[in-house]
Amino acid sequence: MKKEIGTKLFEQKKVRSHYDTEKETWYFSIIDVIEILTDSRLPKRYWSDLKNKLVKEGSEAYEKIVRLKMVASDGKMRETDAADTENLLRLIQSIPSPKAEPFKQWLAKVGYERMKEISDPGQSIDRARENWKKLGRSEKWIQQRMTGQETRNKLTDYWKESGVEKQDEFAFLTNIIHQEWTGISVKKHKEIKGLKSQNLRDHMSEAELIFTALAELSTRQIAEAEMANGLIENAKAGKKGGKIAKDARIKLEAQTGKKVITDENFLPPKKNIKKLK
Repeated sequence: MKKEIGTKLFEQKKVRSHYDTEKETWYFSIIDVIEILTDSRLPKRYWSDLKNKLVKEGSEAYEKIVRLKMVASDGKMRETDAADTENLLRLIQSIPSPKAEPFKQWLAKVGYERMKEISDPGQSIDRARENWKKLGRSEKWIQQRMTGQETRNKLTDYWKESGVEKQDEFAFLTNIIHQEWTGISVKKHKEIKGLKSQNLRDHMSEAELIFTALAELSTRQIAEAEMANGLIENAKAGKKGGKIAKDARIKLEAQTGKKVITDENFLPPKKNIKKLK
C-alpha cells in the first residue's frame, strides 16, 4: 500500500492525512478531526467515549476504522485511528458541531483537488504556495521553503532507490544530517523553537532553510558519487553532507557574529488567559 503522508489545513488547523495512491483514497486522523469539530482539550477521551457508543450501536463506520502511522506530537511516527472520507462523514454525523457542515464541504474539496493534482501536478505546488500566503509567509520565505522541499524530495527518492524504505529509517538518516550541520538533534531544535507537533521546517528561518538544503543536497551528491546503498552507507554520506553545511555555517557565523540556529518560529502569539478565581 503506497501512501503520501502529510497534513491538510482546515481553518488554519492541521489534519494529519495519508493518501493511498493505489486505492486513490484519503485517510484522515480521527483525533485531529474531533479536536477541530469539538474544540475539546481532550480529544482522545472524546474519541474513546464515542468509540464505546459506536460499538454498542454496532456502527459500520467503527468497523472500518484503520490504524495508520502518522507523526505524533513528539515528532515520532505512531499509530493512530484513521478513516477514509466516506466513513469519516458517517462519524461526523455522531458529533454535534456547528463546524460539521463546513468540514464536510472541506472534505469534498480535498478529494476534488487531489484528482486535479493527479492530472496536473503543478496545481499541488500552487496550492501549497497559496497556503503559505494565508499563513503570512513572505514570498522570499515561500520560495526558499519550496526549493528546500524539492531538494529533500530528490534525497528521499535516492534513499528509496538505494534500499532505504521504512519511515523510521528516513527519520534516522534525517537526524544524522541535521545533527551534523546544526550540532543538535531535530528534537532539540524543535524544543528550542517551542514546537511540539509542528513541522520544524515550517518554522525555520531563511538561513536555517538554506543550510538544511545545502546539507541534504551535499548528502545526495556524495551518496550518488559513492553509490551508497542501504542504511549504513547512506548514514555515512549523511555525516559527510552535513559536515559541508556545518563548515559553511561556522564560517558565516564567524563573519556575521550571528547564530544561524534560532529560537524564532511562526507560531501565533499566545493570548493572555486570566485565571478563574
